[in-house]
Amino acid sequence: MRCVRTALLATVLALPLIGSPAVADPPRRPVFQDGEAQPVFDPARAIREDLFVTAPVDSDRDGQHDRVHVQVVRPAETAQGLRVPVVYQVSPYFSGGNDVANHNVDTELYVPDRPGARMLSAAGDERMAAAGDITWAYEQYLLARGFAVVYAESLGTGQSTGCPTTGAVNETIGAKSVVDWLNSRAPGHDTAGAPVEASWATGKVAMMGVSYNGTLPNAVASTGVAGLEAIVPIGAISNWYDYYRADGAVVAPGGYQGEDADVLAKYVHTRVDREPCRVVIDELTANQDRITGDYSPFWDERNYLNNVDRVRAAVLAVHGLNDWNVKTRQAAQWYAALRDRGVPHKIWWHQSGHTDPIQLRREEWLRTVNRWFTRYLYDVPNGVEYEPRATVQREDGSWVEEPEWPALGAREVTLQPTPGGTGRGGLTAQRVSVRAVEELRDDAGQLAEDLAAAPSSPNRLVYLTNPLPGSARVSGAVRAELALTFDKPAANVTALLVDQAPDGSVSVVTRGWADPQNRNALDRTSPIEPGKNYSITVTMQPDDYVFAAGHRLGIVVLSSDHDFTLRPKPGTGLALDLARTRIHLPVVGSVG
Repeated sequence: MRCVRTALLATVLALPLIGSPAVADPPRRPVFQDGEAQPVFDPARAIREDLFVTAPVDSDRDGQHDRVHVQVVRPAETAQGLRVPVVYQVSPYFSGGNDVANHNVDTELYVPDRPGARMLSAAGDERMAAAGDITWAYEQYLLARGFAVVYAESLGTGQSTGCPTTGAVNETIGAKSVVDWLNSRAPGHDTAGAPVEASWATGKVAMMGVSYNGTLPNAVASTGVAGLEAIVPIGAISNWYDYYRADGAVVAPGGYQGEDADVLAKYVHTRVDREPCRVVIDELTANQDRITGDYSPFWDERNYLNNVDRVRAAVLAVHGLNDWNVKTRQAAQWYAALRDRGVPHKIWWHQSGHTDPIQLRREEWLRTVNRWFTRYLYDVPNGVEYEPRATVQREDGSWVEEPEWPALGAREVTLQPTPGGTGRGGLTAQRVSVRAVEELRDDAGQLAEDLAAAPSSPNRLVYLTNPLPGSARVSGAVRAELALTFDKPAANVTALLVDQAPDGSVSVVTRGWADPQNRNALDRTSPIEPGKNYSITVTMQPDDYVFAAGHRLGIVVLSSDHDFTLRPKPGTGLALDLARTRIHLPVVGSVG
């Protein structure tokens, strides 16, 4: 299926200048060609100014509204009456970070009513980096094309007051207040206290950034704030619970084992006076709950999906298919919710990790961003809303455009394991009558990748299809329904999707985790009775991956995942009932 694409503008459009004074040499005005803003302004002449915006929240509890430190960079022509839209980036990182220790993850798992269960807290030396002029890889590109660039330091960081709270509502309010100031709804002042207005701004705003800087646009968009016309969240979070937890299991962002919400808040807490926020961060440490991993009001406050129905901004989302820091579920669930509600949307999936696509495909990416902002900030009808919604980079580095994501041709295929998992068991779409129970022993000291590649191991179970007759594409989330028995009242459960090449080498495609104590509900711990069989569902991180002909698709079941889960002492036993276990995959093609 192909999307109809409107004809691009072939003529040059110039927006009328609003309220410009009579001058001998009129200032340059924005110019558009083929649906893109053209570089007609000189970034070297840009005006830069510092100010503070008052946010209607008192997160440091000092009896005064928090102040957000803002830097504005705008075309020089705005001093002569030109009004322009804004691309706005808010970040907790502009003033650096502190040295903070992560939590210890070599610890036993929580068992309800176990004596002595307690939470570990992180502590560390706090240092503040020197702040100066804020800049960005996109700044000159945007200025040259008639967009102002605005930066803001998130609450509790740099020169902003308030407290960092790792995604709580106060951070959303602080970031939103700058959009309000740009629309004359919030007060701003300079360092001397004199009022500052954004009279040069049209009121149309886009937010853009990577990681935390991309998460805050999701948060602000979920308020439905007027004037926010577009967001570009890159490697961004849509639900903080899914960043630090997975179906009840305490998990880590890839590369940051032991990090949690409190660690991140302490890292970005760079305001000069730290004392007012210590009690706030102590409360955060207690409420995040590294013991049970249950969903709670603490996490619900940090779930932007709750308010996705308020989003009005056009969303251009970007995510790495190999991003194990901010995992793919964050983009996939946000995108699906926006799509289902008819919000203008587009997604880029690339093969790298936690990175900005400007480093991967610079010219095409800048063209995409330009057209997005031209359409939604300058209202130039360039047809982006009628173009293919998905841009996906394939494993060989090539790029394809498709009508939507996940792939419209994907259908659910159900596979069943067959005996031999301590070595290499089978995996088939055929209905088979098998009565077998296979066992593994947890060993968190071993890497999941090594266990998957090992010819045999008592610490995992592997099940592989026959060599695929043709290529098969998995597009979406794989779900493993595992019939498991445990010999202890607590355990991690991990499942991997793997690709075995004809030479026998094995690579991990995606993975997922679950706490069997949360099998009934995310917000409720239900004890495990050793020896009793339970149905445990592990939903893996969404992916888009093509298995080549001749390769085998495989599922690996293990307990602890060294790089992501808590790591109890080895020895917990798990038994998998093959007859009651099913793997569900969204597939384009055949997997046998």
